[in-house]
Amino acid sequence: MKLRMLSLSTLVIFALGLSLSVTSTPASPKAPSAAASAAAAPQPAAAPAAQREPHPEIREAIASLRRAKAHLEHAAHDFGGHRVEALKATDEAIRQLQDCLKFDKD
Repeated sequence: MKLRMLSLSTLVIFALGLSLSVTSTPASPKAPSAAASAAAAPQPAAAPAAQREPHPEIREAIASLRRAKAHLEHAAHDFGGHRVEALKATDEAIRQLQDCLKFDKD
């Protein structure tokens, strides 16, 4: 049981870390000069909070876990006997993340 929980926790942390590293943006560049910004076309306004997708990191983590699951299912080997447990942990992680989205109050 401890091994299963450790595997599940590791998988969720890895997926969230992967999704956060993909979605993080680089530091903003130095501000352009006044002349350059005056010549530039106006930027569209940021999407209002109501139009943004809720919890994109969690949705990306679910997609990442689904890709990992597909890879495990179609792999030519059993990863030293860990494939079945990894698939179970992946299914559980996906289910937990989907439950998180269901119970979101935002």
